[in-house]
Amino acid sequence: MSTPVANVLPPDSTGIAGLDEILCGGLTPDRVYLVEGVPGSGKTTLALQFLLEGVRRGERVLYVTLSETESELQGIAQSHGWSLEGIDVRELAPSEASLSPDDQYTMFHPSEVELSETTKAILADVDRLKPSRVVFDSLSEMRLLAGNPLRYRRQLLALKQFFVGRKCTVVLLDDMTNNNHDLQVQSIVHGVVRLEQLNPEYGGERRRLIVLKYRGVAMRGGYHDYVIRKGGLIVYPRLVARQHQVETPAGWLPSGVPAIDALLGGGLERGSSTLLIGAAGTGKSTLAAQFAVEAASRGEHAAMFIFDESLVTLQRRTAGVGIGLTQHVSEGRITVQPVDPAELSPGEFAHAIMACVEQRKARIVVIDSLNGYMAAMPEERFLIAQLHELLAYLGHAGVATILIAAHQGLIGSNMQSPVDASYLADSVILMRYFEARGEVRQAVSVMKKRGGPHERTIREFRFTSDGLQVGEPLREFRGVLTGVPTAESAGPRSAG
Repeated sequence: MSTPVANVLPPDSTGIAGLDEILCGGLTPDRVYLVEGVPGSGKTTLALQFLLEGVRRGERVLYVTLSETESELQGIAQSHGWSLEGIDVRELAPSEASLSPDDQYTMFHPSEVELSETTKAILADVDRLKPSRVVFDSLSEMRLLAGNPLRYRRQLLALKQFFVGRKCTVVLLDDMTNNNHDLQVQSIVHGVVRLEQLNPEYGGERRRLIVLKYRGVAMRGGYHDYVIRKGGLIVYPRLVARQHQVETPAGWLPSGVPAIDALLGGGLERGSSTLLIGAAGTGKSTLAAQFAVEAASRGEHAAMFIFDESLVTLQRRTAGVGIGLTQHVSEGRITVQPVDPAELSPGEFAHAIMACVEQRKARIVVIDSLNGYMAAMPEERFLIAQLHELLAYLGHAGVATILIAAHQGLIGSNMQSPVDASYLADSVILMRYFEARGEVRQAVSVMKKRGGPHERTIREFRFTSDGLQVGEPLREFRGVLTGVPTAESAGPRSAG
């Protein structure tokens, strides 16, 4: 990649904060750019945001349309709550005669140009209005007017040459409807942004963009999720953890239950990740809520992202075991955000967590559960990579992360997790059912903890109306983790 030129003008903001972040500030002024994507991917919305940002900055802007009518543009603007006041719209619907092969005689040359009627109108508007931002919608009609690839390329080169030195940033839109789509436009322009729309088998559409080319700028590569909401495109730049490293104090985050803290060697370490894993109903979410409530009681903020139950159900369940989650939620010390897996994009989810950390200063983040998180991913093979980046970011920020994963099955030695995240987590807490004397009981143990000692015993526990009760180590049994232990002496002492 070439080195940026010194003493250049500051970039032109696109009006989309996330896209500006990806482009290292925006678009280099006085250049020609290509935004391409299938119909419905948001090209026109992006272009209008780009022009409206120019209007906000007091610039003269021009929208040249050969595909959308001005009435259609007004409808798009109204759907987002915008006004097109300040945007000069030039509607150029190609006539039937202009598409006739007999009329397609135009040949361009930098010094001597013979222009078609349509192209003359475009350039005349630019000379008259002297805009600093121009959107040309779209290249599909330009291809039709050109008639053949050679003339089409010459027209594009002529347009680029025309705009050189006119202090004008130009965005060309291409709907990619041409079956013979090639790279010739990409080779001419200064930068290329591609918008993609994915349609999973279940749930809403997913959208992502990629910057294929940006001369002289070390933009953030890869795919970035975006959504189209009322108000325009919202872009979620791909999370890169190393760009968010900060100095954070060390320390512990206790649960408020002495036996649990003893198992963990003092509690959760700041900047660490803990995996709570076990069968459904073993108390994983309740234990995570206990950590969140204890943090809120100390005046720290906690954030819980729940995939598998509603806020009402979570509040009712925690209240039944003496955990005062509801009060902390109502007073703003705990943020609980239910997540619909069918409507979530990974980028949007990561940025929701970042907002809690950077704006609300959350010190504990709970993701409940990885099963729901995996269901929200459009391509499951990237789950571990994205999860690793998210955990690295939270670790750099000094946030203690609690991940919850449910085993498939309830009891026995053949239970499996749908995703193996145990090697990513700094600590692993295993919660199991076991059978003893005709009763189904529950056991908790810490299977792993990096960076410090922890208790290696297996303890019985139960949830009561007074909270979590943890008993003495289950030394009278062996094989508790199999679910069907063997008694070595008299029965176990009860929890509590």
